[in-house]
Amino acid sequence: MTVNYRAWVKSTSHKFEDTWQEQRPIELILGKGTNLVRWDITNSAYITTEKAELAGLGIGIASMRSGERALFHVGWELGYGKEGNFSFPNVPPMADLVYEVELIGYDEAKEGKARSDMTVEERIEAAERRKVEGNDYFKEKKVEEAMQQYEMAIAYMGDDFMFQLFGKYRDMALAVKNPCHLNMAASALEEAIGQCPIVLSEDENNVKALFRRGKARAELSQMDAAREDFEKARKYAPQDKAIVRELHLLAAHDKAVYQKQKEIYKGIFGPRPEPKPMRSNWLVIFWQWLVALTPIDHRKSTLDRVKHGAF
Repeated sequence: MTVNYRAWVKSTSHKFEDTWQEQRPIELILGKGTNLVRWDITNSAYITTEKAELAGLGIGIASMRSGERALFHVGWELGYGKEGNFSFPNVPPMADLVYEVELIGYDEAKEGKARSDMTVEERIEAAERRKVEGNDYFKEKKVEEAMQQYEMAIAYMGDDFMFQLFGKYRDMALAVKNPCHLNMAASALEEAIGQCPIVLSEDENNVKALFRRGKARAELSQMDAAREDFEKARKYAPQDKAIVRELHLLAAHDKAVYQKQKEIYKGIFGPRPEPKPMRSNWLVIFWQWLVALTPIDHRKSTLDRVKHGAF
């Protein structure tokens, strides 16, 4: 669903959030109970994950229809709580809140229904759709958008939900959830690889950027590129133990790969055969034996007759 809203501290009329003024409508998905997951549509910027301080807002929005505009009064227990919030947005402790909300639209094709009303299969299917969208963004090198979709997919399968699953349903959920976690890790590594050149373009000898890019490349199995980064970093920081350790790890990896390939080739071609003894020519041996038995004078007489054509 897509909404615009303003939020005030009721006692002071301090406005701490206004998506109309910022011209960035927010896409929201109701989670289990009343918590929300949300991100900025206009800038595709992820804002927050399921937060208890949005519970009151979630209760109100859940009762709205598409195109409706409403004003909600939310007690501090369902807002920012006893402690308040001292970063953005700045909300004092135990502050009752007022929300003015417009529900712009509800994407039934994407969500279908509130998550709390979904069956297990529906939640897994919805998570799978988000994962596929994330994969598409990742293939297009849109890392931030991919991360958003993976976050949303995982949000369908929170700890409480997973705790209730057994057997095939747990396997089905993990088949979606685990790849999202792994893809998020890969996305973060790709992002690191993409960000480091920005630093290196201004400071080509920046050891920290070289080291972090090398680590990311090594995690993605780009070993040659990682070694190049670490070698260059060591050139400018030869005493850095972390760099030396990473180079040792790469060397150990190379050795392990070599040994594995050696075993593979040995299995393909088999052990080298032992040389076979040459077969003896029995006819030659017999002739040599016969000659050895013949007296020398007789052999000479026979040879003379051969020369003079006596035969």
